[in-house]
Amino acid sequence: MSSNKPHHDAEPDEILKEAGSNTWKFKPRGFNIIWGSDKRYWNVPEKGIVQPAELLKVCWLEVTGTTKESLPKGKYEIKFNLQVKPGAFGLSDSPIFMMAKVGKRGRYKWRKIKLPQTSDSSSATTDPFQIEVDEAREDNKLYFGLYEVWNGKWKGGLLIHGATVEQVLTS
Repeated sequence: MSSNKPHHDAEPDEILKEAGSNTWKFKPRGFNIIWGSDKRYWNVPEKGIVQPAELLKVCWLEVTGTTKESLPKGKYEIKFNLQVKPGAFGLSDSPIFMMAKVGKRGRYKWRKIKLPQTSDSSSATTDPFQIEVDEAREDNKLYFGLYEVWNGKWKGGLLIHGATVEQVLTS
């Protein structure tokens, strides 16, 4: 049964900030997932279940996250923890981008990413994507995500275990 709303809204309690640090952990239910509420396209784990969100098939891949608070000035790294299932399709010939911006009115910074190529059943993190918070402002929330919305090809078999946003301490 599909809901009237095609996307899965992020659940704030699935976004955890580590005490005493500027590190955020996003669980699969902490993302906004376009078509995530439709079981034909995504398998999003039930609340309390520790499992990845599974992309079954979509031609519009959009998985986004937002920190719950503004970030202090500094450099941050964003990493997704992903896994490509055996039998995955449409991913190798689809340009998947990670995009991020600081503040609702910020400008997106983006980079094409390489999906992890693992031969076993483990997940791997993407190469870190860096973004800088230049100044302390009221709206310094980080908006980021994974996107492939351009080529119109069906893709499936991607598991999203979560993501980490972490301040990079410079010496």
